Order: sequence, then C-alpha cells, then structure tokens
Amino acid sequence: MEDVFTAVAVGFEALGATAMMAGFLIALVLGARSLARREGGRAAFQVLRTTLGSAILLGLEILVAADLIRTITSKPSLEDALILGLIVLIRTVLSISIQIEIEGTLPWRRALLRSGGQLIGDAVARDKAAAQASRASSGSAGPASQD
Repeated sequence: MEDVFTAVAVGFEALGATAMMAGFLIALVLGARSLARREGGRAAFQVLRTTLGSAILLGLEILVAADLIRTITSKPSLEDALILGLIVLIRTVLSISIQIEIEGTLPWRRALLRSGGQLIGDAVARDKAAAQASRASSGSAGPASQD
C-alpha cells in the first residue's frame, strides 16, 4: 500500500512541476499578447510577472499536497518528519511571499481568498477581455450578426 501512496505523491510532484511550466508558457503568451496590443512594456511586464507568480504559487500548493501525502504514508521516524516539516514550511513561506508580492497585501487581510489557479484564470480572462476590446476598437470584431 505504501508503494501506491508513493506513486500518488510522485504524481502530485509531477503535476506541480507541470503547473509551473505550463504557467510559465501562459505567462509568456499573455505578456506577448499584451505587447502586441500596444499596452506598453510596463503593462506587459506586470501581466508576465503576475501570471508567472500565480503559476509558481499554484505549483507550490500542489507540491505541499505531495509532501503531506508523503508524510502520511511514510514510516514514522523523527528525522523524516522533521525534514518533511521543514520542506512544507519553506514552501509555505515561499507561497505566502509570492502571494504578498502579487497582490500587494497580506493574505489574511484580503476579503476574498484566491488560489494560484484562480489568479491564472483571472489573468487569462483579463487577456481575453482586452483582446475583444482591441478587436472592437479596430473594427474587426469578428463575425457579427447582420440586421
């Protein structure tokens, strides 16, 4: 049974790394699209920074879940528990630091809690709205209904 949970933990670790890599690619695309819409370098950098930070945050949350699964399924030894506890602590501090950097406020002072995945979703939605606004202002809003 321990082998099954070890495989699940490894799967979570792979998922966390994949989330960070996919988020990096999404951040690059959203930053480039922002530049293509001529929103300026500062806006493109902010989109890139926020989206990449969100992807790292999401990946760290998944990696903490993998560590928790490992802790539950490992043979109880004080040394292993301390090592895993330290890893979880470091990842949690990194997550909080990234979240403060992205949002500009302490996590416990926010009215609405948002996860890394929700922040990435927000960035994609903002990009989609900006692209639609850009198409509408350039007169190429795509297929429109004929009156």
